[in-house]
Amino acid sequence: MPAIIILLILVVIVLASTIRVVKQANAYVIERLGTYQGTWSVGVHFLMPIVDKVARRVSLKEQVADFPPQPVITKDNVTMRIDTVLFFQIVDPKLYCYGVENPLAAIENLTATTLRNIIGDLELDQTLTSRETINTQMRATLDKVTDPWGIKVTRVELKNIIPPAAIQEAMEKQMKAERERREQIIRAEGEKKSAILVSEGQKEAKILRAEADKQSAILAAEAKKQAAILAAEADREAAIQRANGEAEAIVKVQQATADGIKALNISAPTKEVLTIKSYETLAKVANGRATKLIVPSNIADITSLASALTETVAASKEKADDSEIVKKESVAEPTPAIETPVEKTEDISVDFDTNFKFD
Repeated sequence: MPAIIILLILVVIVLASTIRVVKQANAYVIERLGTYQGTWSVGVHFLMPIVDKVARRVSLKEQVADFPPQPVITKDNVTMRIDTVLFFQIVDPKLYCYGVENPLAAIENLTATTLRNIIGDLELDQTLTSRETINTQMRATLDKVTDPWGIKVTRVELKNIIPPAAIQEAMEKQMKAERERREQIIRAEGEKKSAILVSEGQKEAKILRAEADKQSAILAAEAKKQAAILAAEADREAAIQRANGEAEAIVKVQQATADGIKALNISAPTKEVLTIKSYETLAKVANGRATKLIVPSNIADITSLASALTETVAASKEKADDSEIVKKESVAEPTPAIETPVEKTEDISVDFDTNFKFD
């Protein structure tokens, strides 16, 4: 009885040891009697006791390999150290197990040699500025070489590029000089723009000042023009008013003379009255400034003198009528100021002796 129990326990232990559970993102490589039997994926699997065994448990996740810095020489004979980071994934567990003895060591050495080959074709400046190109070339080369190993290289990155100390110092000086040059260029461009803006401002100010002077001169000329026009109009109006006043004065004088003659004609003066008026006229002439007087040849005939005076008065009346017509025409249509010459009659004087007698 105890033997049966022990046997059952051994059977249970053996059966339990044959059960294998493969987790997610893992794979088991199974060998039977030392020969590859198969690859188990995710799930529950039963292992044949004693005959089968799990040769290797392989992770299918993407893995990262950080390699130490590798010394490399550029095309211009500059030695530097570069450390790389490799991202890879196992895509075929069988090839991974049987393709290469130590896959990680193989990838590390392959990365170092590939990096030296790529950097050897580049100069220092190209190496520092062509990281993306170097990464692409390395990934393509490593992916092609590691494909028989069941490894997929997904990405290669240059983690750090360490040039020699002398090169670093020279690079720092070059960078400092470049920054100083850029600073001077930026300062010069700023001063240039400032000078341009100042010049443009002065130009605009001069233009505006010239425009203002021009407008001021135009307004001053317009003001002078208007003042001259107004002064000319004022002189014209004054001349017209003066001419109208003189015309009215002449008309009134002539009208008064005509009225006097008319009144004299209406009164029907006798010969004696005419004689008296003649004497009065002679007296007024004598009191004037003239020293000559034109009289008829027959001085004794006072009636002839009165007749001559009457004809003179009638002529003055006709002249007054003509002046009134001229005034009406002037009022109907204003004309520029024209000085109307007033006919001046010479003083009529007579040279006579103190003992001059009338019969």
